[in-house]
Amino acid sequence: MALVQELVQTPSVFTLVAALLVLLVFCLLSTNHKGKEPPGPRALPLIGNLLQLDLKRPHLSLGKLYKQYGSVFTVYFGPKKVVVLAGYRTVREALVNHAVEFGDREMQPVFHDFSHEHGVLFANGDSWKEMRRFALSTLRDFGMGKRGIEEKIVEEIHYMTEVFANFTGKPFDTTEALNHSVSNIISSIVYGNRFEYDDPEFQKMVYLAKQRIKLTGDPAINLYNMFPRLRPWLKVWTTLMNTIEVSLEQERGLIRKLQETLNSEDKRGFVDAFLLRQQEVKKSGEQVSQYYHEKNLLYTVSNLYAAGTDTTATTLRWGLLFMAKYPHIQDRVQEELDRVIGGRQTRVEDRKNLPYTDAVIHEIQRMGNIIPLNLPHVTSCDVVFQGYHIRKGTVIIPFLTSVLRDESEWESPNTFNPGHFLDDHGRFVKKDAFMPFSAGRRVCLGESLARMEIFLFFTSLLQKFRFTPPPGVSECDLDLTPTVGLVVSPPAHKLCAVSRA
Repeated sequence: MALVQELVQTPSVFTLVAALLVLLVFCLLSTNHKGKEPPGPRALPLIGNLLQLDLKRPHLSLGKLYKQYGSVFTVYFGPKKVVVLAGYRTVREALVNHAVEFGDREMQPVFHDFSHEHGVLFANGDSWKEMRRFALSTLRDFGMGKRGIEEKIVEEIHYMTEVFANFTGKPFDTTEALNHSVSNIISSIVYGNRFEYDDPEFQKMVYLAKQRIKLTGDPAINLYNMFPRLRPWLKVWTTLMNTIEVSLEQERGLIRKLQETLNSEDKRGFVDAFLLRQQEVKKSGEQVSQYYHEKNLLYTVSNLYAAGTDTTATTLRWGLLFMAKYPHIQDRVQEELDRVIGGRQTRVEDRKNLPYTDAVIHEIQRMGNIIPLNLPHVTSCDVVFQGYHIRKGTVIIPFLTSVLRDESEWESPNTFNPGHFLDDHGRFVKKDAFMPFSAGRRVCLGESLARMEIFLFFTSLLQKFRFTPPPGVSECDLDLTPTVGLVVSPPAHKLCAVSRA
């Protein structure tokens, strides 16, 4: 006792004890103020909940935790705290009704490494706002979702169907043909022209875009995002950065060629529009001129190209695989197309007269579920949501799988069922829980373009070909187990495109 009294009477020790008491009181008050936090499994030091997560198929692990802890729960990816929002009503409430609070993008280490917060996909703040505003208005100017771009898609369909026909009904992997076709649509918007499929530069461009998506979703990159100090030992990180640099250098070359022939009276594409806007704001001295620099142009083009190619092409691959897997559904689609359209080219305006086909396309997107975890968000401020206190800077996963497979919204959530989008009279019905493009401030920039492409490409292919498994393979043998990465793809497979002529 005497020793304790002596220590407390020592000035330095007394100061330390007083400081600790003040800190303790502050922590208690802070804990009381921050309120109830979302529940979740007990996390271990450093590794968090990794023992409960399958990094190759994290959406399956999160689905189990959703059933256990409810629609708002906490999970630790290593030392990183993440709040998961699950179920249609919860995700929509957060992204739409609390759009500002949940609207920022989380800058995962790998996102920062390859974008440095430039562009429109992996950026925040005023630069992101200006680039997104400019991108949206420019894409609309070049016909996104309108008749102008429809003509480009129809033109591309002719080239694509020739490739399919050249296989003369023999088994082939549809990936390359679909990637090339969809890539040419975004190329025509971004650069002002399409490329020949055998153009080495174009083939390289498509390959690099696909590699970026594939490598970004690698489990080793997921580990890097949790433990950034692992970077020197991760070969896949080096491969990814090299791939991105080669891709950016190719973009620089294409932009330089356009810059040399730039004409204010003839805007050929997005790049021209950006360069002309850059000149305009610099001359006028507008405050936004600080955002119109080469890096924002490069990374915005990169974002548009990568996102505008792989997601749409992957959705189409799922669509053709589902048709081969479920021939009775393919029969009904083709019967409707033959009856309503006949032999002419489908047009976007035909969608309203093709309710079953439209329902099938929506069901392909729902079951394809190509971005199951969405891209991660982060809270822009402290927010009280559904009774839980979520602090500013908390990583948020708007769990899209739980929306597209919500048992309270879909009659048979885990079954391919076009009836989800049809009423009792066979008329098409919109569903609010259909959110493959996300929602709110970060809703997919190219949604209207993607919807148009998927409809026109899918209906045109089904008009001309019947898709079947390879000889000796039954429909039952076709595997639907997804290959999971940043984008969820079908497993490697081949199909036969048999001419219906």
